[in-house]
Amino acid sequence: MDPIAAGFWGAFFGTAVLMLAISLAAFARSQRRVALMAGLSALMSAAFVAAFLGWLPLPPAGEARLLAHAAVIAAVTLAGMLLSLLGLMRLPAAARRTVAGLAAVGGAVLLAGWLLAPSEALALGCLFALTVGCVMAVVAARRALGGDRLAWVTVTGVSFMLVSLAGLSWIVLRGGAPWPVHAVSAVSGMVYLSVMAGALWKRYSYLLELAEVMAHGPSYDPVTRMRSHSETGQMLGDLFFQRDAEARPVGVLAVCIANLYALENLHGRAAFNHALFITAGRLRRCVPGTVEMGRLGDDGFLLLARSPDDVRRLPELARVVRERLSRPVVLSTSREPSRLESARTAWAAEVGIGVLATSTQVRPSQVVTTARAMARTAWTYASRLACFDPGTGQIAELPANATAAAVA
Repeated sequence: MDPIAAGFWGAFFGTAVLMLAISLAAFARSQRRVALMAGLSALMSAAFVAAFLGWLPLPPAGEARLLAHAAVIAAVTLAGMLLSLLGLMRLPAAARRTVAGLAAVGGAVLLAGWLLAPSEALALGCLFALTVGCVMAVVAARRALGGDRLAWVTVTGVSFMLVSLAGLSWIVLRGGAPWPVHAVSAVSGMVYLSVMAGALWKRYSYLLELAEVMAHGPSYDPVTRMRSHSETGQMLGDLFFQRDAEARPVGVLAVCIANLYALENLHGRAAFNHALFITAGRLRRCVPGTVEMGRLGDDGFLLLARSPDDVRRLPELARVVRERLSRPVVLSTSREPSRLESARTAWAAEVGIGVLATSTQVRPSQVVTTARAMARTAWTYASRLACFDPGTGQIAELPANATAAAVA
């Protein structure tokens, strides 16, 4: 193979490996449907290309038979995934009929291929794959014309897939091709994988939002993707502060942002919402999954740690939160979607964090009031961290080397 062609195909396989890694990350986040679709697309595309480039140690007749089968199976599988992506297989009955129809047609083509010579069977398999791709492009275009905007992305992806498939068919049927054919086929394959990965994420990302809504109900806050202020109070009462239950240690972090209202007065509500959105995102990324989070008024967040390990690491977590949330950010001041990327307003959150270790026997209202007062008092400290000093009975700055005992 020409070195230039090898370089393009190397980039294609690198794209497939990256897509597979992303699918594994989605699987780790329990998004199994996304992971399955993305992983199958990457693996089947890479295996299909490797076979059609002649990288299998088989005799010519056996290789032609195998490639014919690979073309039919890949076409049927990818057609099923595209139909699922377009939402045409949501009903179990429709899904069963579609799978049965695709399997029957694919089986008929494979059976017909065995009645032909190996090279003719390979040509039939390539023609079938191209035909299925054209049909999928038409189906996606009809969905797009019906108002499904994501279907236009699918049309784009399938179009590039057809270009790549046509190039591979040329390469395998003619026993080779000049490097520009390899380059166009490889680049089209990379675009197809990238477009389909984006389409998969857009189609199924709503599952993340839906899971949060189902967990938190009507009090879910779409700006921060957390519990709203009222739902946070419900969480306190229902989960952590049962008066009749056995006393258990609970760690509380109250985070208050001093300059949110000033930001709104200067630059409008859009900048306020953008700052809140980014702050909440940073908070979710730096807080362990075992720590519960929710809104605390319009300018703060409440973090609750139930496990003893999390309670012991409360001061350390407070420092991590302070560092992450205090980093500067550039905000957008426009509500127009086309202008969201042209952000020009620099802003850094002035964070105050109250660190409190208490127990489930304390009244929820007292815990929230105390922690929030500590967070607001922390605005006056250089470290921006405050705790309750039992010796003086007052709020004090959290020592630099404080452990869990200092906030108990």
